[in-house]
Amino acid sequence: MAAGNTVEVVGNITREPELRFTPSGAAVANFGLAVNRRWKNQQTQEWEEQVSFFDVTAWREMAENLVESLPKGTRVVVLGRLDQRSWETEDGDKRSKIEIVADEVAPSLRWATAQVVRNERSDGDNSYGGDKPKPKPKPAEPAYEASEAPF
Repeated sequence: MAAGNTVEVVGNITREPELRFTPSGAAVANFGLAVNRRWKNQQTQEWEEQVSFFDVTAWREMAENLVESLPKGTRVVVLGRLDQRSWETEDGDKRSKIEIVADEVAPSLRWATAQVVRNERSDGDNSYGGDKPKPKPKPAEPAYEASEAPF
C-alpha cells in the first residue's frame, strides 16, 4: 500500500459484486460498501447513526475470489487506498469520485463464520504448501437422499 494513503473500513456489501475483464484479460470486481457509525447523543441520550457509502474495486485473483465468496449483505473488512477518478459527461460537465482500491478484502467474523478454501496459485508458486500439493476441497454432500425429490 502507498505510504500516507491507506484506508481500513468495515461495512456491509450493498450490491452484488460485479466481475468484469479488461481488454487485456485482467479481472476487476466492483461493489458498494456501507459503513455505519453509531454514537449516543449526550444531550438527548438517544442513539444516532450515520452511514457512509463507498465504491470498492478489487483486481485479478482477489476480484474473482470475492465474486465467488462474498454476496450482497456480507460484512467485510477492506484494506486499501483511496483513488480519485475524474471524467467529463456527454454534456461537458466535469465529475469526479473517490473510491477504495482494495489490497485485501475479508469477511468479518464478528457475527458470522467463514470456511476458507485455498486456491491453486496461477503463477506456479507453491508457497502455501512447500513441496506438498494442496488438498482439493471435498464436494458438498447433497441435502437430500437420491430417492427423494429436492422440493
